[in-house]
Parts: sequence; structure tokens; C-alpha cells
Amino acid sequence: MVIAKARAVDGPDKSFRAAEIERRDLDLHDVLIEIKFAGICHSDIHTAHGEWGAVNYPLVPGHEIAGIVTDVGSEVTKYKIGDRVGVGCMVDSCGECENCVKGEEQYCHKGNIPTYAGVDKYGEPTQGGYSSHIVVTEEFVVSIPDNIELDAAAPLLCAGITTFSPLNHWGAGPGKKIAVVGLGGLGHMAVKIAHAMGAEVTVLSQTLKKKEDGLQFGANNYYATSDPETFDKLAGTFDLIINTVSAKIDLNAYLSLLNLDGTMVNVGAPADPLSLNVMSLIGHRRSFAGSLIGGIRETQEMLEFCAEHNIAPEIEVIAADEIDEAYKRVLSSDVKYRFVIDNSTL
Repeated sequence: MVIAKARAVDGPDKSFRAAEIERRDLDLHDVLIEIKFAGICHSDIHTAHGEWGAVNYPLVPGHEIAGIVTDVGSEVTKYKIGDRVGVGCMVDSCGECENCVKGEEQYCHKGNIPTYAGVDKYGEPTQGGYSSHIVVTEEFVVSIPDNIELDAAAPLLCAGITTFSPLNHWGAGPGKKIAVVGLGGLGHMAVKIAHAMGAEVTVLSQTLKKKEDGLQFGANNYYATSDPETFDKLAGTFDLIINTVSAKIDLNAYLSLLNLDGTMVNVGAPADPLSLNVMSLIGHRRSFAGSLIGGIRETQEMLEFCAEHNIAPEIEVIAADEIDEAYKRVLSSDVKYRFVIDNSTL
């Protein structure tokens, strides 16, 4: 058993504190990872604040994990000590249902086991990447290509795969017009990836204050949604809209921007319900869909794609003592574009 240093929170209104947590002894197929960097995701904030339901505190969030293998179980075949690896939003699944067999473990019929705020197959609560070490079965560990720095790799394990998966599934590529709603941690990755796939990319943001960044990331166009003329000008334009924001928006207004058979995909997860008028869908055979991260195979594919196209998130590396302040800054959109914790500061 490894005693790991961590940062934990004891309630929805509590600050993070230094803590120690136990990591299980290695099972036959387990990998022990020394975590070098952990990204801060908006999901961490929702969960830590108890906005997605009851939480078993104390909680150690973090599902954007990059580190080094320091030990392996006796029957591990995929990894060895010294390998550069990552762990994303889930650490196990049933492995037997139709979706798991397809490599879509995120949609496991029995429910995947989340990296934190879940219960593992041993009946113990899962704790995440704001810690020095983690033990994960080798099937839920991915290899980080050598040309991706570990601090930049961390956000790819959630923000990267969360945007890559719907772009991949709905066929973003040459000849396709893609809109990305929001230019935050998820949105800036969606722009970079969609551009690398060869699509024409438009950013839809509340204001134009990040326009220069958006164009630098690969967007062809950038519009302010606070300008009512935007929705008139772009009506019926897009094949695919990726909505990355975790807040209530006027779905009907955005659906009007889709062309015939266009799809709007929600990857942001607001705490409050969204509503729409079905006439927004019926008129042009439009679809409204959701997408949840990606399977392990697709996550590895995403990492290889990012390595090939030199795609990395824009990050700000912080010390562990700065987590509370980072949460406040995320909520006020004061980050360009992803906070990453240097776990050596735990």
C-alpha cells in the first residue's frame, strides 16, 4: 500500500487542505503511477461544490492525470517502469457489456468507475489526481507520446478527448463547417482539433475579447453571440456545433444555426437543466445530441493525433496551494486556458 500526498476538500463550501490517502496494493494487472501533473477541469469544481449530487467527502478531485509508471503488477504486459502514461475520467468498467466490448467503456451499461467520486470494484471510494500517486488497472492507462510534454498532456485526458470524440464521431473534416460555442478549456481544444482535421471552424463566444486567440488556434471566423445580428447572419450555416459551455444558453437560437441534417452536440455539463422547442429540430431535420469523453482506444488515438499535429492545450501551471484561487478564476473565466497542478508541490 502506498500513502499518497494529496489535496482534499471536506465539503461544498470548504477550502482544499493537505491530506494523505491510501492507494491499494498492486493487483495482478495494476499500474502504480507517480503523478507529475493534474489538470483542473470544470467537472472538478461542479463535483467539489456538490452541484451534481451527493458527494462522499473528503474528496480528492482530478481526472486529467499525467505521470510516470513506478511499479507494475506481476501480470502487466502493456507498461513498464519508467513509461510516460496518463489516466483520464474513468479507471474501470465491467469490460463485458456490449459497449465495453466495442471500446466505448464510457458508456458501460453497468456504469464506468470514475477516477474520483466513485466506488471501485473493491468497494472503496475513488480519489483522483490531486495526489502524488494513483493505482489503476493497465486497461485504463494510456501511453503519452514522447513529443507531448507531461504538463501539456494532462488536460488532453479530459478536455482533449471530450472534444476529439464528437468531432471524430460526427465526421469533422474537409468540407465541413464546424462551430464551437465558447473558447475556454474545452473550446480552445475543439478549435485546435477541428482545424487539424481540416474543417472550417467558427467560434461563437459572448464577446470578441478572445478573437485574436481563437484565430491563432485555427478558427476561420469568430462571432460575438451578444450581437443579435450574429444569429441572423449565420442562420442555417453549420454542419456541426460543439457546445462546450457549462451554463444555460438559448438552445433554440443555436439550433437555428444548423443546416439541413446538422447536429448540435453538448459536451459542457451545466448544473441546471436546458430546454428546447422541438420545432427547432423538426424544421430542418436537425439533431441535438450529447457526448461523454471517449473510450480508452479513442483516447489513445486522440493522443497520437495531437502528437502528429503538434496540438497541445494552452496551460498555466500552478502550485497545489493555489487550487482554491484557480477554482475562483475558472468560474470568472480568468484562465487561458487550462490550469495544471504541479504535483511536486503537494
